[in-house]
Amino acid sequence: MAEKAGMQYTRHFKTMLKERSIPMSLIKRTLDQPGKVEDRSDGTKHFLRQIPEHGKRWLRVIVNTTVVPNKAVTAFFDRRLRGE
Repeated sequence: MAEKAGMQYTRHFKTMLKERSIPMSLIKRTLDQPGKVEDRSDGTKHFLRQIPEHGKRWLRVIVNTTVVPNKAVTAFFDRRLRGE
């Protein structure tokens, strides 16, 4: 699970949430209770959660875990995971 306490949200992250109409409540739900977590070799961790109120689409929240505090980099509904 990501360290929410002290989590930094980058300017890009905030812009993407606004452009993609993703409420912060969904981000927090995904970080608190992910359906899947993927550790990537680039030092990021991908938190994924299926969101029933958005047509069961998967929300992907990407967090840079190599820095303290962790930085939320971006978030989006992942079209590649439809139907999983």
